[in-house]
Amino acid sequence: MEESAVRDLLRAERTTTLARIGAMTTEFEEIVTATAGSNTDDEHDPEGSTIAFERAQVSALLTEARAYLGELDRALMRLEAGTYGTCERCGTAITPERLTARPATQTCVSCAASAHPKSSDLSGR
Repeated sequence: MEESAVRDLLRAERTTTLARIGAMTTEFEEIVTATAGSNTDDEHDPEGSTIAFERAQVSALLTEARAYLGELDRALMRLEAGTYGTCERCGTAITPERLTARPATQTCVSCAASAHPKSSDLSGR
C-alpha cells in the first residue's frame, strides 16, 4: 500500500476512534450524572443489567479506545520514521493484508501468535 494511502487510513481510523471516545465519554458522564445522589438499589433490579455494570462496561470500552488511539499515533510516528510495516519483534515485513486489517499493528502474524498462545497451548501437552 502506498504511503499516502496508509497515512489516510491511519488518519481515518484516528478520526473514527476520537468520535467513539467522545460518544463514550458523553455516555459515561450521563450514567454518572443520572446516578448522582440516587439511592437506587440496582443490584436487585430484575429488569436487566445494573447501572454499575453499565458504568464499568463503558469505562472499559473507553479505556480500550484510548489505548487504540495511542497505537494509531505510534503507527503514524513509525510511518514518518520509515519503519511502518516492519515487525518490531523480528524485523520482517508485515503482510499488506495484516496491515489493512490491523493498521496500527506492530508485529507480523508469527510474532503476534507467539506472544498470545492459544489456551490449548497453555496446558503443557
